[in-house]
Amino acid sequence: MRIGIVAPPWIPIPPPAYGGIESFIDTLARELVAAGHDVVLAASGDSTCPVPMLEGFPPSDHETMGITTHELRHLIRAYTAFESADVVVDNTLAGPIVARSLRTGPTVTIAHGPFIPLVRELYAVASPDMAFVAISHHQASTAGDIPIARVIHHGIDVEPIPTGTGGDAACFVGRMNPSKGLPEAIAVAERAGIPLRIAAKMREPAEQEYFDEVVRPALGSNAEYVGELDSDEKYELMGSSRALLNPIQWDEPFGLVMIEAMATGTPVVATGRGSVPEIVEEGRTGFIRDDLDELAEALGRATDLDRGACRTSVEARFTAQRMAADYISLFEDLVDHPWGRGDAPTWPPRVGDPLLGQNGRPGHPDGESKTA
Repeated sequence: MRIGIVAPPWIPIPPPAYGGIESFIDTLARELVAAGHDVVLAASGDSTCPVPMLEGFPPSDHETMGITTHELRHLIRAYTAFESADVVVDNTLAGPIVARSLRTGPTVTIAHGPFIPLVRELYAVASPDMAFVAISHHQASTAGDIPIARVIHHGIDVEPIPTGTGGDAACFVGRMNPSKGLPEAIAVAERAGIPLRIAAKMREPAEQEYFDEVVRPALGSNAEYVGELDSDEKYELMGSSRALLNPIQWDEPFGLVMIEAMATGTPVVATGRGSVPEIVEEGRTGFIRDDLDELAEALGRATDLDRGACRTSVEARFTAQRMAADYISLFEDLVDHPWGRGDAPTWPPRVGDPLLGQNGRPGHPDGESKTA
C-alpha cells in the first residue's frame, strides 16, 4: 500500500530527546516500510526518520507550537501531496478538519490525546469516512459519539533496548507538568527511603516555572534531577533502576515510558489511571496503587519482581511488529471499501507532479520553501 503519514510540525521525527508521539511515528513508519509498504512522511524539515519524506517543510520550531496558521499550512501541504495515497495516517489534532475538504480516500486519525469535549466536537465534523484509532481501551471508553475503528496499543522496537540489572534507586521519566505526578513521586520515594533520579523534559517556560515553584523545593536530599536524556541515556537510567515510579495524575491515553522501562527489565510502580491497568500486570511487571503510602510500600517490594518477566511481557504484547500488523490490518479493511476515488496522480509525489511545486515541494508553484 501507498501510505502517507502526517506528523505534527513542532518536533522532528524521531525526537532528539523527549517526544512520545514523535517516537511512535518514527517506529510506525519504519515498521510499515519493513513490512513492504510504500511510506512517505510529512514532517518537519529537520526530521531524520529513514523513510522517504516530503520536501519543502520548514524545520521544527518550538516557538510556533500551537499556532494555528503553522499547523494548517503543514496539513494543507501534506494532504495536497498525499491525494494519491491508498491510506493517510494523521497524527495531528486539526488534520480531520483539513481532510474533510482535501481528502477523498481512506484516512486514519490516531487520537493521541484525551477525548475532552472540545476534541469530540472537532472530531464530530470530520468526514464520515474518517477512521479513528484509540491507543487504549480506557481512552476509547471516553470517546462518546466518536466512532472508534480500532484500539491499537503502542509498540516499540524491543531488540536494541538493553536490559539492565537494576539498582537501589528508582527513576522518574516524563516532563515537568502537574499531570505527570512528579511531586507525588518525590514524596513516595522519600516515604520509602529510596533515592529517586528524575529525567524530565523542561524546555517550555511553563515547565521551567513549574520546576522552580513546585518541584525544586520538593527535591530535598533524596531526589536528583538529571536533566532531559536522549534514548541511550534514558534506557541506561531505566535499566539501572529498581523501578520506574509513575504516579500519574491524569487519565493518560497510553504511557509509552512504561513499556520502555519494562523492556529494560525494570518494573513499574504506578497509579491506576488511564491506560496503566492495560500495560502493567499487577504483581508481575509492577504494582498499581493509588495511595502514597501504598505506593511507597510497593516501591520497596519492586526488587522482588522478576526482571525477565518485564522484558518478556513487552516482547509478547508491545512490539513494534505487532503494532504495525494491527495498523496494516486496519488499512487493508479500509482500502477494500469502495471509496470511488477515480483517477489518481502518481505515487510517491515527485518533481513535476501538478499538485506540487516545480521542485517537488507542496504548496508553492515556484518550488520554494516559504515560512508563514
